[in-house]
Amino acid sequence: MRDAGLERAIDAAGGVALLARKIGIAQPSVSNWNRVPAERVIAVESATGVSRKVLRPDLYSEPAVTGAVDPIDAGRAQEYALLAALLSSAPSAALLEQIAQLKGDATVLGRAHASLADAASISVATEVEREYFDLFVGLGRGELLPYASYYLTGFLNERPLSRLRDDLAALGIERAESNIEPEDHAATLCEIMAGLAAARLPASPEAQRAFFEKHVSRWMGRLFADMEKAESARFYRSVGMLGRALLEIETEAFTFVN
Repeated sequence: MRDAGLERAIDAAGGVALLARKIGIAQPSVSNWNRVPAERVIAVESATGVSRKVLRPDLYSEPAVTGAVDPIDAGRAQEYALLAALLSSAPSAALLEQIAQLKGDATVLGRAHASLADAASISVATEVEREYFDLFVGLGRGELLPYASYYLTGFLNERPLSRLRDDLAALGIERAESNIEPEDHAATLCEIMAGLAAARLPASPEAQRAFFEKHVSRWMGRLFADMEKAESARFYRSVGMLGRALLEIETEAFTFVN
């Protein structure tokens, strides 16, 4: 029996088949869900506009996200969650409208926010969906392959993925049987960083730094740089700019963590 959050997402998408299409997985996988798997929450939220707090209140209730979390860490979590949403699937019209309201300032991150807001304000959801397909899916493969294994070795499903799985197991994160996407996808790693920053996944600052340096900073900056100059990218050029800016800030900040 499906839970209320999943039912709401299916209704918002227009049915099981359309929800599966929007998040880029096979229809039978969604049909077998009783609730939205943890690793698919961000993608479903992005595709349907249904809040993650509605989709999985057990993971995203207010006390788990706020409480004793430092405001800077809460902000980091929001940045990573936005990147996770945009990397996991094409944004819905509702999400584009929300992004268009972002405010910028003179900082590097502020300028990236302003660029992303401008791009969202002139984007059409159906066109961005096609752009996402050309960039990350394609007929056979997309222009970019957003996986750690590919960027670090030139091949998919290599040692970086096995090392990541070991570290995810130590964090208590298990692969859902219905998920065919390798865990070293950039969207999944951004979602994990969001969980670490917001203290949904318990880890010391030192452990966060180790995870970031081992699984994120070694390659994801190159992905974002490639996104900024990709032939298929229009809206996603600004996503690349935001991602690159965030990683530069994170890299500098983690140097002060002993």
